[in-house]
Amino acid sequence: MASTHIVVNKTDNVVVSLKEYKTGDILEVGDKKIKITEDIPSGHKIALETIDQNENVIKFGYPIGSAKERIEAGSWVHTHNVKTNLSGTLEYSYNPKPSKVKKGASERTFNGYVRKNGEVGIRNEIWVINTVGCINKTAEAVAKMANDQYKDENLDGVYHYPHLFGCSQLGDDLHNTQKILSNLVHHPNAASILVMGLGCENNYIDVFKEVLGDYDENRVKFLEVQIADDEIEEAMDLMEDLVSYAKSFEREPVPVSKLKVGLKCGGSDGFSGITGNPLLGSFSDKLISHGGSTVLTETPELFGAEEMLMERAKDEATFTKIVDLVNDFKEYFIKHDQNVYENPSPGNKKGGITTLEEKSLGNVQKGGFAEVVDVLPYGDRMKEDGLTLLQGPGNDLVSVTALAASGAHIVLFTTGRGTPFGGPVPTVKISTNTELYNKKKNWIDFDAGQLVHGKDKDELTDEFFEYIIQLASGDLKANNEKYGFKEISIFKDGVIL
Repeated sequence: MASTHIVVNKTDNVVVSLKEYKTGDILEVGDKKIKITEDIPSGHKIALETIDQNENVIKFGYPIGSAKERIEAGSWVHTHNVKTNLSGTLEYSYNPKPSKVKKGASERTFNGYVRKNGEVGIRNEIWVINTVGCINKTAEAVAKMANDQYKDENLDGVYHYPHLFGCSQLGDDLHNTQKILSNLVHHPNAASILVMGLGCENNYIDVFKEVLGDYDENRVKFLEVQIADDEIEEAMDLMEDLVSYAKSFEREPVPVSKLKVGLKCGGSDGFSGITGNPLLGSFSDKLISHGGSTVLTETPELFGAEEMLMERAKDEATFTKIVDLVNDFKEYFIKHDQNVYENPSPGNKKGGITTLEEKSLGNVQKGGFAEVVDVLPYGDRMKEDGLTLLQGPGNDLVSVTALAASGAHIVLFTTGRGTPFGGPVPTVKISTNTELYNKKKNWIDFDAGQLVHGKDKDELTDEFFEYIIQLASGDLKANNEKYGFKEISIFKDGVIL
């Protein structure tokens, strides 16, 4: 008989429903028989015992909030009767624990493109990067013409990534735009790059080059469209050279230790912390054990579970960086007179997520059990092998873009609600429930919902790892690649002139 509920941790005082319960149904947990007091949706929580007012609600073995009122056994446990325990910025103590994951050498390989600077890409694409949003359509036209003209060449496509910024920006906002665009220019999934500028913007080409730093003149070409007599014609002339350069690369075996993977969740449900996110954590541990790297972002979705990462910091300096990461982002909310814990979203709540603690305790599971080797500000690139934390919001478009810009070849994106969105790199959608996987075949790439239907976690991790190796080797494409869902979005905090 199929299970109808999950007890996530033996110390929990709630269970997660695997079906829709009706008033009067009987929930059997071990030797307990509990009468359901109201209709309860699948994926939501049911009280295993009476929870008194202000008593903690326990899931994953941790408090996810406290009862607003007395909650009887068999009751629906959700936003109407549970409140967060979280408040503002906090002080933390350094209490390190040894990591359960050991990094080591591996003979495992995938087929990638070794670039002239030694970096490795998993796609052989050409990217058109515009320094300012007002030439989005010009860059789009160039990319379309190049795709049509060179569709039979040894390329994975020519892509343009429209954005809103690069002009009328000041201070950190302008610098963030420059860092994200610069990091995309340096990304090894792009064999070659055409940078297009207008000529009068804050982020005009000469200024952008200062942020860009060293680059290969054969790989990166520049065009200022105000100076050009016919910007489309001149762009296509430059494209001919860029295509010729890109065609010089062939796939070859490279160590799996070169693989860098971003970790993201969006549109969560009650199964996210039970299936999808733990699967990503298990994958992350396995990749790191082979010498590879993963990067975790969505800073607000660490609130309430941050100490699980702090205790795995590689040293006290890294611990301090995690403290600053969390408290600085809380200050960002406070500066704008916003509630630090204005989360989860309406869709998350509908899926069964009640408080930010619950969402965060599920979210951090994507980071597995490896030590945290580094903490990056928004717009920075990965420097160390292993698990890195990256500052960024929970917003799907902004955070996936930041993960790609940090150097991730692939972004793994768990979801219980579904989304067609994809970033500039392969964006693998992992459903937390099988129903979503079956419903949205054009969106979802892998079904983590198998874990609630009896699939062994280690076995599914191995399957998923092999799937990612095939994807990195070009034997498979993610749905966002198949259907052309490749976008970017850049964080904004300040004034627009």
